[in-house]
Amino acid sequence: MNPRNTARIVGLLFIIGTIAGVSSFVGAPTMDDPDYLVNIAATGNLTIRASLCVLIMGIALAPVPALLFPILKKVDESLALGYVVFRVLEAVTYIISIISWLSLLTLSREYVLAGAPSASHYQTLGSILLSVGTWVDPILVIIFSISALILNYLLYKSILVPRWLSGWGFFGGLLHLVEGLLNMFGMLSGMPIAALFFVPIALQEMVYAVWLIAKGFNVEVV
Repeated sequence: MNPRNTARIVGLLFIIGTIAGVSSFVGAPTMDDPDYLVNIAATGNLTIRASLCVLIMGIALAPVPALLFPILKKVDESLALGYVVFRVLEAVTYIISIISWLSLLTLSREYVLAGAPSASHYQTLGSILLSVGTWVDPILVIIFSISALILNYLLYKSILVPRWLSGWGFFGGLLHLVEGLLNMFGMLSGMPIAALFFVPIALQEMVYAVWLIAKGFNVEVV
């Protein structure tokens, strides 16, 4: 495919994926609510909506590594392959998240139909499903951050896009990686400051996507 067309498609997919990913935060199950089983059942449509957003994000971003690989391998084939691998792992974690959320929704509805017993296997299963999300989230952040670091390193090295843009992405990916590691050890759980670790890479991906659509890759190095 022509590098110009590839850039436009990748830019559009990044925009769709990022918007869907940010939208998925609304309705995602949380462990902070002691009555989460009752509330998830009551707001089931939000959980379904969040799951659908994650699915859309995964579908939108899945073709990106395949589209970029022919271009990135000219810079460093091993790292380009690594980018593909981490994007595949990212897709797997999306699937796990969706399964855990929808399973939790089904469990919560059964819990309400059973009369919300104060002590039962529902709470045990619910805690297990929530813990899956608790561990999957930081792992997803780490996997995504590593793929962002690889991509922006290759972009910086090749000057396929301006170095201020790829440098911004590398810094944002590194900051997001720190967030994932801190969350894994429970050091940022529930803290509003955690969002600050995500904002730089989220904004960079939007600027990067618009740049690809408007300007494309530097054809002199493609």
